[in-house]
Amino acid sequence: MVDIIFVGLSAFAIIGAIIMLFYKNPMYSALGLLVSMLSVAGLFALLNATFLFMVQIIVYAGAVLTLVLFILMFLNIQEDKLPKEPQKNMLIIIGAIIMIPFNIVILKAVSQLPNSNMSIIKGTFGDIKPIGIQLYNNWIVAFELISILLLVALIGAVVLAKRRKTKRKTS
Repeated sequence: MVDIIFVGLSAFAIIGAIIMLFYKNPMYSALGLLVSMLSVAGLFALLNATFLFMVQIIVYAGAVLTLVLFILMFLNIQEDKLPKEPQKNMLIIIGAIIMIPFNIVILKAVSQLPNSNMSIIKGTFGDIKPIGIQLYNNWIVAFELISILLLVALIGAVVLAKRRKTKRKTS
């Protein structure tokens, strides 16, 4: 049963990535990215990596994608104003062909792994407690500096957006 779920989630991740590449409308591309991110979160859940599962859903599929969708809606990009990309499909095919040797190397490396037990390990793998202990004991200064940096970036973005809005009103 787990194998069927793995194949299904993998297929959804690949289909979401293909949708993201081939649709011209940026909203549909963002929704394809959402499908891909949620599928990767499901793969983390299959590995019992609960922390990574929740981070993938909350941070990436939640916050980051909401921000992308908000920006796309705020800009209100019309399809006739999008740039013409006559060579888009050809570039995607060339990129896929370039990736074939890398995929072959990875598949050869995986096929040469020793036949060992690949079942899911019970224990602290993927738990949040060891990550939290590591983060708040050894990396607390870096964690706090990054939070301050993000706060300053947020304030700067608000100030720049406010300044741009007031310039429009005076023009």
